[in-house]
Amino acid sequence: MAVATAATFVWLGMVLAISFLEAPLKFRAPGVTTVIGLGIGRLVFRALNVAEVVLAVVVVVAGVLAGVPTGQGVAIGVLVVVLLAELVLVRPRLNRRSDRVLAGETLPRSRLHLAYIGLEGVKVAALVVLGVLLLA
Repeated sequence: MAVATAATFVWLGMVLAISFLEAPLKFRAPGVTTVIGLGIGRLVFRALNVAEVVLAVVVVVAGVLAGVPTGQGVAIGVLVVVLLAELVLVRPRLNRRSDRVLAGETLPRSRLHLAYIGLEGVKVAALVVLGVLLLA
């Protein structure tokens, strides 16, 4: 369970640092245009998602091998469902949208980002719950 605990808190730190700190702040930096910010964001979130998939696999495998109790299993299940929803439903649509912006098209604000932020909030809550349960 130590491996699952470490992976959970590393995952939590990455999501908090990237989704809730780096992503909004990069657009406030001097000289960072929307195009530059989107280009950076796509690279950063692609790397984050790869790391998240690896961490999710580590948490799931460690949990299966250790025989996690129900509460931990539910938190792990929520994490996997949220990550899959982001990767399969939201991120591809955000990528298509950013492709259009990077191609020079001007688009109105999108609610897709709100959906992604909402899913990230659920993910953070599930990571905190799982981490606390693993430490208990």
